[in-house]
Amino acid sequence: MTRKIVSTLSVAALLTTGALAQTATNAAPSTSTSANALVAGPTKVAIINIQAAIAYTNEGQRDLDALQKKFEPKQIELKSLSDEVDSLKKQLAAQTDKLNDDERNKRVQTIEAKQKTLQRDLEDAQNDYQTQSNDIAQRIGGKLMQTLDNYAKQNGYAVVLDVSSQQSPVLWKSDSVDITKPVIEAYNTVSGVAAPAPRPANPSPSASVTHRPAASTPSAPKPAAPSATPK
Repeated sequence: MTRKIVSTLSVAALLTTGALAQTATNAAPSTSTSANALVAGPTKVAIINIQAAIAYTNEGQRDLDALQKKFEPKQIELKSLSDEVDSLKKQLAAQTDKLNDDERNKRVQTIEAKQKTLQRDLEDAQNDYQTQSNDIAQRIGGKLMQTLDNYAKQNGYAVVLDVSSQQSPVLWKSDSVDITKPVIEAYNTVSGVAAPAPRPANPSPSASVTHRPAASTPSAPKPAAPSATPK
């Protein structure tokens, strides 16, 4: 019985609301026009890979390339120490049967000490590199957001989603909504920084550094940090 009463009241309320709405519409047609005017506005949605945009601007390429070049001597140093540790291990393995306990222990201690030094220096270099690369990204990113704001407003975008994170909610997108490249071009125009000249290939394999390839639609790059995996 209670359910029937509630149901009846609900229907009555809906009918009353509908009647009032119809009366209001007939009495004041300008209200509908005002509502439509409020709804009107930018409706387009775009995506941007903000990490790639930062790194592929002329300023980003210039500063990240300079950072990589700055750390190349450290890379060479770490690679040399890593090779030395590897060589000492091979020598110990090849001569272990010919060594007495004292000599074997002495060599093991030398290898362990060098390996600890390598690990510590590697971690310090990687942390230092990461800190400096983050500083570059934050400095450029702050200015890039202003460029993005202007670009989105000028082109009628209501929402711009960042897809640089692996946790991005975007499951699929059309290339036509990706504004990474035009925002990069707009930033380059505002910054006035010229495109950096391609760096010549480094003839020394031990000092090689991975560079960002040219791309029509940039993907998120990961600049090479100092590396020398201890063995």
